[in-house]
Amino acid sequence: MPPEPVVLYVCTTCRAEGDGAEIRAGARLMTALAARLGAAPVPGLRIEPVKCLSVCKRPCTVAVASAGRWTYVYGDLDAESSAATILDGIGLYAGTPDGIVPWRARPEAFRKGVVARIPAFPPRAAPDLPEAAE
Repeated sequence: MPPEPVVLYVCTTCRAEGDGAEIRAGARLMTALAARLGAAPVPGLRIEPVKCLSVCKRPCTVAVASAGRWTYVYGDLDAESSAATILDGIGLYAGTPDGIVPWRARPEAFRKGVVARIPAFPPRAAPDLPEAAE
């Protein structure tokens, strides 16, 4: 059975402090990631631009998610230089059954920039409930 696909959500509306650029830092990060993936595709990875991840005080921000794995939100990423680091970290994440990469194995930007770790959504299963008459 192939592993579950991994989705990288990139906040394209992130604006870096003092960012006077016409194109916001989040959109520049999205462009850098797309270019890197175009040159070296990562099997099973889908990248999705999103309008806002609500982490405005820690731009640039991305979220990494996959069915049955923990979801992570990372901030404080540099728009121009973080693409390789992000993709390296996602490779580690994709290689785990639960999304938990040992702390020391994570890229430094992921260790310092973690904003949230969200438990995997449980699989759909009928709850084990007693009969109403019991």
